[in-house]
Amino acid sequence: MSIEEIYKILDAISAFELQESWDNSGLLVGDWKHEVKRIVLSVDIDEELLESLEEDTLVITHHPIIFGGLKQLEFNQYPAKLLQNMVKKNISNIAMHTNFDKTHLNSYVATEILGYKISEKEGFVAYLDVDERFGKEGMEFDEFAKSIAEKLGLVQIKCIKKHAKIKRIALTTGSGASLMKTITADCFLTGDIKYHDAMEAKTIGLSMIDIGHFESERYFGEVLAKDLQNLGISVIISSSKNPFTYV
Repeated sequence: MSIEEIYKILDAISAFELQESWDNSGLLVGDWKHEVKRIVLSVDIDEELLESLEEDTLVITHHPIIFGGLKQLEFNQYPAKLLQNMVKKNISNIAMHTNFDKTHLNSYVATEILGYKISEKEGFVAYLDVDERFGKEGMEFDEFAKSIAEKLGLVQIKCIKKHAKIKRIALTTGSGASLMKTITADCFLTGDIKYHDAMEAKTIGLSMIDIGHFESERYFGEVLAKDLQNLGISVIISSSKNPFTYV
């Protein structure tokens, strides 16, 4: 299949026009008319993945390998080193980032991984309500935090605890701390929570749990693969790896 044909299918699944203005989703490396022999789905592109790929592969990633403006290409730096290897092997790349967050990823993590029903959606934010069996006041914070860690397989969790009990939850996969002022919930689940984010959350009375950037988005491949089963071309889910190591 040509990249152009595959792009149109992806656009029907999750329209690229839904991406944020600062995002860089779409065809990033490749030729619209190029015929690809296989598709690989991955959160990111790294050297290990590139070494494993055969020529004429299309990698569909969640994160864009080219995000900001490229002013130069130093082939011992990121991302130029990866781009050089991609060109040598005729590896193409399409990114589905903020558009896919809005249409698929947040909902999948909320319902299929965490096991909650979505009561409301606002752009990147999915709102969830704790099961009524915990009563009108909701679930004990510590119990809630432990259940989130178990469901996401987190080896450790960072929390900002401003509520003894949690009733209403907000979820944004990836890095969503910048949205905290818009959140109308007891607890906000997102990744990449920084020190000053925590200080701000304490001030505005918002509980937060850091669910990890990679850890909350690693489901990208398995979600998208379900919509690409009947393409008549091999679709492989890459074993995406967290760049961090916990000791």
